[in-house]
Amino acid sequence: MAAGPLVRAQTALRRQAMAYPEVHEDFPWGESAFKVRSKTFLFMRHEEGALSLSVKLPSSSEMARHLPFAEPTGYGLGRSGWITAHFGPKDAPPLDLLHEWLEESYRAVAPKKLSALLS
Repeated sequence: MAAGPLVRAQTALRRQAMAYPEVHEDFPWGESAFKVRSKTFLFMRHEEGALSLSVKLPSSSEMARHLPFAEPTGYGLGRSGWITAHFGPKDAPPLDLLHEWLEESYRAVAPKKLSALLS
């Protein structure tokens, strides 16, 4: 059976996150947390037919919060430019946009020397 759009999105985003320099994955609170050194740049959870992810978007958070699937991240993180996107079982996540967000988030938290390694 072919993987659904949420599984494909989760797999693609995980692959991209793990390809960045010095990234490792932790599993706090039942979700994946992708970190560069000790700083998280992506939280991702896929369960019960839903996918959610949170990223730090210092440049594009204002635009992102106007999208129907996005909102400022809770716990006060939204004030620092964190955005959470939610997708249900019938949604097709906009992968091109999410790839851009992931790179912006990595660059926002990675040391400048590591960020400079990205092409």
